Amino acid sequence: MENPQHEVTIGMVGKYVDLTESYKSLIEALRHAGIHNHTKINIRYIDSERLEQGNLECLHDLNAILVPGGFGKRGTEGKIKAIQYARENAIPYLGICLGMQLAVIEFARHVAKIEAANSTEFDPSTTHPVIDLMVDQRDVTMKGGTMRLGAYYAVLQPGTKVAEAYGETVVSERHRHRYEFNYNYHSRFEESGFLCSGTSPDKRLVEFIEMENHPYWVGTQAHPEFKSRPDRPHPLFRELIAASLV
Repeated sequence: MENPQHEVTIGMVGKYVDLTESYKSLIEALRHAGIHNHTKINIRYIDSERLEQGNLECLHDLNAILVPGGFGKRGTEGKIKAIQYARENAIPYLGICLGMQLAVIEFARHVAKIEAANSTEFDPSTTHPVIDLMVDQRDVTMKGGTMRLGAYYAVLQPGTKVAEAYGETVVSERHRHRYEFNYNYHSRFEESGFLCSGTSPDKRLVEFIEMENHPYWVGTQAHPEFKSRPDRPHPLFRELIAASLV
């Protein structure tokens, strides 16, 4: 049961046309996490293009921020502003798929001081492709059903927030993406307090990220919302809400 004395407001940041029904599974996963934490969940839908114009006031009273998956360049700079706000103000953050990739770009630009960092999805000629097309996608010409789809295993780094949330070090999650963290930047990122907290078993793909010295700044390349249930909230959502109550 929800405890009316516990209430959190979560900002879901995306392109206005994608919000609400487009993210039904995410909304339900947040509600499942609220049930577990005896907390009422208020979701504020925030248009990322509004943030691009510098209107950050709508972020000031949030208890947590979530950037969901998506495709395309539209609204991405606004999402990056929201991620930066969460990082700098110790607001719990969860990035799903594109939300993880944008967290990588935000961290690269503002912490690792790679000012030109970007994804080749948005800028194919970027000099610092911290997010890049997966190697096995580079020769794909027919786009229908050719992404990295379905369930894949990941190995989690012991002692990280992600591993503690799951309570295990090998997990399986569903995927739907073409772009990934560019592992060539791994060392430079970790020197700045960034953790690649989960990778594919062969260590080629970064599946989970987080930041040291932050209450909860986590991203995953997967779509964990699909495994959440009312009586079994997904660990990443459960801990996002728990962190927002502290």
